[in-house]
Amino acid sequence: MRISTSKSEAWFSAGNRWTTSVTLQVGNESLPQVKEFKYLGVLFSSEGTMEREMGRRIGAAGAVLQSLYHTVVTKSELSQKANLSVYRAIFVPTLAYGHEGWVMTERTRLRIQAAEMGFLRRVAGVSLRDKVRSSVIREGLRVEPLLLRVERSQLRWFGHLVRMPPGRLPREVFQARPAGRRPRGRPRTRWRDYISLLALERLGIPQSELVDVAREREVWGSLLELLPPRPDHG
Repeated sequence: MRISTSKSEAWFSAGNRWTTSVTLQVGNESLPQVKEFKYLGVLFSSEGTMEREMGRRIGAAGAVLQSLYHTVVTKSELSQKANLSVYRAIFVPTLAYGHEGWVMTERTRLRIQAAEMGFLRRVAGVSLRDKVRSSVIREGLRVEPLLLRVERSQLRWFGHLVRMPPGRLPREVFQARPAGRRPRGRPRTRWRDYISLLALERLGIPQSELVDVAREREVWGSLLELLPPRPDHG
């Protein structure tokens, strides 16, 4: 494999901390060290979380809305159907790209819902002052809640992981147990722990039974299709 030093960067992490104590050389050149990098469109940071990536996605979706606001979304010549096609084809992929690996907090969920409804309220022609609930707007537009779509997709990806044959890289990474102790203080939520909590909260499946249930493809798929939306906050 040939490495282009002009297009390559080095990133090292010791636990949850970025470190400069390691130097990576390619030939006679040392690669520049960075605290974050993008890979396949996803931002990885030295903190070891996806918070910055999720924030970046929400910001990018907001920029999409602003760029389309006067030219598309509020154009009276365009129907709701046309605007919803833009929502599904551009806005949602921009916001939710790479969401399968996210660890969402309540704050993240609220931000995603706010970004989603910012677009849908404009399509429906209502504002916050009208005090129309988000669920009513979605029902009128026949749009599934974005959070429901994201959580269902995350649980579906978990099912794919546990059903993968041994040796597949995603499964090996998922099952890996890093050596050493976790840092002091409150531990960060791992993706596997997040999924376990999500399945318990949303499907009522305890962690001890989760893998066995997810291995049953048809059963797992049926459960995900029945996944209800979360209560709206507005």
